[in-house]
Amino acid sequence: DLEFTAGYFRSAGRDPYLSELRVIDTYWSDHCRHTTFETEITGIEFPSKGITGPFRKAWEIYSGTRKRVHGDSRPVTLMDMATIFGKDMRLSGNLEDLEVSEEINAASIMIKADTPSGDIDWLLMFKNETHNHPTELEPFGGASTCIGGAIRDPLSGRSYVYQAARITGSADPRPGAGSTIEGKLPQYYITTRAARGYSSYGNQIGLATSFVKEIYDRGYAAKRMEVGAVVGGAPADHVVRKVPEPGDSVLVIGGATGRDGCGGATGSSKSHNRESVNTAGSEVQKGNAPEERKLQRFFRSREAALCIKRCNDFGAGGASVAIGELSPGVRIHLDRLPVKYKGLSATELAISESQERMAVVVSRNDAERIIELAALENLEAVEAAEITGDGKLEMEYFGKKIVEIERSFLDTSGIRKETKVLIKEVSPDNNPFFPRFKKSGGEKFSSQLEKRFGELDIAGRKGLTEMFDSTVGAGTVLMPLGGIHQETEAEASVHLLPIPGTKTASVLSAGYNPEISRWSPFHGAVYAVTEALSRIAAVGGRWEKTRFSFQEYFPSPGTDPELWGLPAAALLGGLWAQNAFSLPAIGGKDSMSGSFEDLKVPPTLIAFGVTTADARTVISPEFKTPGNRVYLLKTPMDRDFLPDTGIIRQVFSILEKRISTGDIVSSWSLKEGGIAEGITKMTFGNRYGVSADLDAADIDPFGLYYGSFIVESSVPLDYPFAVELGEVIPRWEMKIKWNGSDETFPVKSIFDIYSDSLSAVFPLSASPEESADHSAGTETTENGTRESFPRNLSAGVPSAKPKVLIPVFSGTNCEYESSWA
Repeated sequence: DLEFTAGYFRSAGRDPYLSELRVIDTYWSDHCRHTTFETEITGIEFPSKGITGPFRKAWEIYSGTRKRVHGDSRPVTLMDMATIFGKDMRLSGNLEDLEVSEEINAASIMIKADTPSGDIDWLLMFKNETHNHPTELEPFGGASTCIGGAIRDPLSGRSYVYQAARITGSADPRPGAGSTIEGKLPQYYITTRAARGYSSYGNQIGLATSFVKEIYDRGYAAKRMEVGAVVGGAPADHVVRKVPEPGDSVLVIGGATGRDGCGGATGSSKSHNRESVNTAGSEVQKGNAPEERKLQRFFRSREAALCIKRCNDFGAGGASVAIGELSPGVRIHLDRLPVKYKGLSATELAISESQERMAVVVSRNDAERIIELAALENLEAVEAAEITGDGKLEMEYFGKKIVEIERSFLDTSGIRKETKVLIKEVSPDNNPFFPRFKKSGGEKFSSQLEKRFGELDIAGRKGLTEMFDSTVGAGTVLMPLGGIHQETEAEASVHLLPIPGTKTASVLSAGYNPEISRWSPFHGAVYAVTEALSRIAAVGGRWEKTRFSFQEYFPSPGTDPELWGLPAAALLGGLWAQNAFSLPAIGGKDSMSGSFEDLKVPPTLIAFGVTTADARTVISPEFKTPGNRVYLLKTPMDRDFLPDTGIIRQVFSILEKRISTGDIVSSWSLKEGGIAEGITKMTFGNRYGVSADLDAADIDPFGLYYGSFIVESSVPLDYPFAVELGEVIPRWEMKIKWNGSDETFPVKSIFDIYSDSLSAVFPLSASPEESADHSAGTETTENGTRESFPRNLSAGVPSAKPKVLIPVFSGTNCEYESSWA
């Protein structure tokens, strides 16, 4: 790249300016240009032993799809593997809901939104964002700006962002500081400070975070995983997508520029070493949630939105990328940018990643009005650039030109790299699907359950979950923890669209298991997609309209073909799953720097699924009514340990139908802990127990069976794959038949283990019993059943309808739902 750059400036007859080198370095970073994912794969070698068939099948799918989409005109790359299926569906006319435009900051689909006055066309936008690098260095700021950055992407599409999920990866946070790796922060400090950072920003800006999952795996000691995913939307006629024209103005609206984040884009692409925590802290941006809240209000203004031709948010690369990418020809006046303090150099102004800023293209005639509308929200707006149409990125500083680079040169992203790929052997003998606990000499199910619930992957995270505001916006359909006692984990994030009186809800789910992915990244991706879809089906979402966005996080591959084989295998697995379910990934984010010296993160492909649902029929997983039947909806696995997606699709459709008719009232998709986890956690929320014959399931209750479900039904279910396990019982106990013996035991001892595992890391503000039932109570009737009753704290109090003034101050939230109420 350096030689290529030198050649460019030789041909221009001059030396480069320092600012130009820093701008090029930023543009060509892995973060901004996905250079790892765009590396040409010149050869790929598949395993000759162990499990081989699925890899070759997926490669056949890829090769055939690639030929249909673009023949041999493009090189084989990881990016092509990641995006090819969605492109193929679009070409074949099977992706009619995709919004297609040159603004690609977030995935966007067209939906019909229910309103009291009829259906309207709506754009639903979603995006996942990583801040692994900054969160590892400065946990609070890194995680805070992770959610801020995720919000800005769909926000730049003129959507209102109202729903969030947080998926993180950490090594065990419980050991003391003495076990900390030299050159790193303690895991306890990273995970607790990161949670505070993310929740601080989300809670201030007024974003409901209703799905929180932290994954514990030894591999994340190499570098923490910090992922935020958000959903936003806007009426379709609220959004204009136009091509900028010469003479158009570029306004910068929002926060001022500081030194924070200089080099963040390039730094996020680097592996860490023992010096990183001391030398790279300045690469972390400083978040300002109240400023971004003002931007949310500004973009919700219909008048303002209709003036905007194109928009970019300020993130990686600062002004050089945010403004520079708006058009092939643009001239930027760096001295016009508002600053946090004096003394910034021209280069710092060009590449600072200070956040909470938007670059918008408007007609010159509209510029003054946009500045006025911004001022109404107490936002500073300045004309910082103009569209030139001459095919150059130019930057001036007090009249002196410091950057003048041909767009055609920048757009090369440097010299395309080449690599060979080796996908390692996957042995069926050490697969993670085998029983975790063997049936042995009379060991009780309760004893096995206590061991399993003492492990971190299924441990309780209530203290973590309650750090996040899950109800702001007044559209939360599913609380993160369900039931009268708020203790059963929700399957997905479900929220009403931010439209008064709507019944349309957006559903956001996620799937990933590091244990499967470490054994086989291919299978890990297949089951990530399966889990995300299963979670959607479990709540009653429209699974057949799901659109995915993938999050990839892998060790830095360097020149090692086997390390390159990890993401290649995962993306082929993702392609296999997309093809099997006929559902595309239309978004994604890759992060390829998960290494610290010899430590490496586990191969990570998280599948985020987004769809819609009728909020009136959405269900939660806790048991509802004693006497209801409990079934296992069982899906088989083939000899290569892949799910029978034909059966799964049938199960999904039956769930959607039976949930909508009210027959199935609770549903749990099997995950890390199998049947044992599901059937136990379903008792937590309402303190109803279960009587079940687990031998009837004919599968190991502790094994992995993604794509299968435990459901509570008020009517018999007569399907070939439905196995009746037992019934819901009124007392908080489990009556289990397993391994040839019957056992009855209270659930509380299991619940205590579940609650205590992480209580020292994420303590509860009150004990589970003290905080159990704020909104409802329970009482035991004469026949021993437990019934719920609402707590009406206003009984007997006369009601009034006062006139209300709702003051809106800069940085406050809740004004929309308060006015609706």
